[in-house]
Amino acid sequence: MKGFVRLVGRDLRLSLRQGADAFVAVMFFVLCVVLFPFGVGPEPNVLARIAAGVIWVAALLASLLSLERLFQADYEDGSLELLALGGPPLEAVVLAKTLAHWLVTGLPLIAASPLLAVLMNMPADGMPVLVLTLLAGTPTLSLVGAIGAALTLGARRGGVLLSLLILPLYIPVLIFGAGAIDAAAAGFAARPQLLLLTGLLAAALPLAPLAGAAALRQALE
Repeated sequence: MKGFVRLVGRDLRLSLRQGADAFVAVMFFVLCVVLFPFGVGPEPNVLARIAAGVIWVAALLASLLSLERLFQADYEDGSLELLALGGPPLEAVVLAKTLAHWLVTGLPLIAASPLLAVLMNMPADGMPVLVLTLLAGTPTLSLVGAIGAALTLGARRGGVLLSLLILPLYIPVLIFGAGAIDAAAAGFAARPQLLLLTGLLAAALPLAPLAGAAALRQALE
């Protein structure tokens, strides 16, 4: 457990020292959402109708930006081999790096989402559900993305390959996240979609570190 906490702290320090990942992800998220009113027009009813989908698609794409570098730096400088030989289990390494990635990229997206919801004229009933869906969904995006980052480690044009691998796996999270917000905004219960999002997270939490660790072992051989 101490090794896990140290790994999370190390990755957080490196990310905050560079400062690029969190800033780029948030700026990309904000710009994606801000551009939509210019493309579809400022009609409040139209913006309110597409607000949930727009915010969720922007959050999904923003989470992709730093996934390629999730293991890349440690792979290039040999730290990943040292961790595989004498550190915590690779499953713990994958989980620690995924947690650090979510803290650096996922939490800022959640913090920025209410302001963007106001910009998109989202109904007030949908805003608390928006935050809840992002809290349940963005960790799943990071966990699934970690599998893709491990599978494409060392590959040429890994960023393009990573996107092709994991974007189809992101579709259920997108559907249930946007669906919960639309249901709440229309006055219906959002509980079924929220439970499904939580179920996806509960499934990804144990399976993603196992799959990611297996892919890392293959890349290190």
